[in-house]
Amino acid sequence: MVSRNLCDFLRFRQIYQYQSIPVSSLYRLNRTQYCHSKQAFQQAWNGSLFPSKWTRSICTSTKSLHCRQLRFFSAVSGKGTSAEQQPSAATPQLLSKLFPQTAVEGTENDQQQEKQRKEEEAEKESSWKRMKFGFVFFGFSVSAFCVYMVWVFGAPDRDAEGNIIMDEFMELPTFQQYFRRMWKSMTYYQKMIQEPSREKLLPDPLKYPYVQPPYTLVLEMKDVLVHPDWTYQTGWRFKKRPGVDKFLETLAANYEIVVFTADQGMTVFPILDALDPRGYIMYRLVRDATHFVDGHHVKNLDNLNRDLSKVIVVDWDPNSTKLHPENTLNIPRWTGNDDDAGLFDLMALLVTIATTEVEDVRDVMTYYKSFENPLMKFRENQRLLAEQMAEREHEEKQRNLPAVQRWRPSFLGGGR
Repeated sequence: MVSRNLCDFLRFRQIYQYQSIPVSSLYRLNRTQYCHSKQAFQQAWNGSLFPSKWTRSICTSTKSLHCRQLRFFSAVSGKGTSAEQQPSAATPQLLSKLFPQTAVEGTENDQQQEKQRKEEEAEKESSWKRMKFGFVFFGFSVSAFCVYMVWVFGAPDRDAEGNIIMDEFMELPTFQQYFRRMWKSMTYYQKMIQEPSREKLLPDPLKYPYVQPPYTLVLEMKDVLVHPDWTYQTGWRFKKRPGVDKFLETLAANYEIVVFTADQGMTVFPILDALDPRGYIMYRLVRDATHFVDGHHVKNLDNLNRDLSKVIVVDWDPNSTKLHPENTLNIPRWTGNDDDAGLFDLMALLVTIATTEVEDVRDVMTYYKSFENPLMKFRENQRLLAEQMAEREHEEKQRNLPAVQRWRPSFLGGGR
């Protein structure tokens, strides 16, 4: 009898509140509440709330719905809040099918989702249209630019009066004429970038009675003579290497000093003006005199207009002199330290080459190129040479002494 009253009460609450009640809460009610609920339900059943013709259909529907809900709770009992929330979400959907007046809130959510979906589709369609317009505009721009390039660079040259100058492409069809001229112009500008601006980088050697130095010394400016330094307070500054003044002054007597660097002229010329106020540096070559090979500005000595057997290149970057490694003396890169003495060792090596009148400097450069630090090897050779010279001098002194003085030390068991 109690279980029947519970079922009747549950149907009554589902009909009037459109939501399900956990079964456990019904068992916590006292007996008075059961009786009261039973009387209320009997009054509603007798016709005060429902017409007689709806009674059988409502009871059948609510009974079936309640039985499904009880089976669901018995299957998922004790499995957490996520399983308990699922029947509460599924019940309004079933009620909305049985009673359309309960589906107002669900219909509004569906309308909002449908509206959001339509807005997203409209946005996607608009983005695709903009993308297609961008592709069309880009293609049209590239095509127009290509036609303009062919028209400008492929047109024949004209003289001062406006007459066409005949060239080797006049006998070809019009399209081929314009295309060939454009290709020739493009290769010309490419050669301007990759090749030196002139065939002879230096003028011809001086003739008698003028004095032409016997050797040509090609120096890199950056990190050989000066070192660039940048700070927030001062910006870019260039620091002179220790001994650079003495170096230039000493070598100017026997060497034609040329600064050859890959930097721009607007940077190089003011620095050299401040570095060499006396004019020991005879020529200055900058980036437009280099070859652009494999991403590097290379110094091509073939355009130097000098005998390569008398040319010495001093640089720290092997890539910039890779066309003529046999003429190159690769020294360590100066990093700006004040205790550096590299220029003094280099000066001693170059003075030795000049005073000994080396016929082909490439033999000397090839020898020192096999060492990691050529200047250190030269200092060691100088030390060994000084020891040999001191020993020879001692032997000469001993040879020039009288015979009695040479015998006396050994005869008396001692020496001076």
